[in-house]
Amino acid sequence: QVQLVESGGGLVQAGGSLRLSCAASGRTFSSYAMGWFRQAPGKEREFVAAVHRTGGSTYYADSVKGRFTISRDNAKITVYLQMNSLKPEDTAVYYCAASTGVTPRSNEYRYWGQGTQVTVSS
Repeated sequence: QVQLVESGGGLVQAGGSLRLSCAASGRTFSSYAMGWFRQAPGKEREFVAAVHRTGGSTYYADSVKGRFTISRDNAKITVYLQMNSLKPEDTAVYYCAASTGVTPRSNEYRYWGQGTQVTVSS
C-alpha cells in the first residue's frame, strides 16, 4: 500500500515556475515507477512525465518536454515535478501516481494522490 500526497500547486504568471512535490508513505516506494498526470476542466486526464523506480530514466509528454523535469529522492520517499516556462494551457489539477512499470497509460498506475491545482495566468 502506498499513499501519495501532492503539494506545491498554486497560481503563477505565464513564464513562471512551480515545483510540485509528492510525498509517499510506505516502505515500498522505491519499488514503484512514479508518474505525474494532469486534468484540465472538461478534458481527459493526460500523462505528463514518469520516472523509473531508480530515477535513472525519465519520460515526458511532448507538450512539456524541455520545460518540465521529473525527479525522485527515494531516501525522502518523494517525487518532484519542476515546471518552468509555464503556459496558460498547463493549467490543470496535477496528480502523482505509482505504477509497477514506467508507462504513460493511466490505467496502469495503481496508487494515486488527491491532486494539486496549478493555475497559470496569461
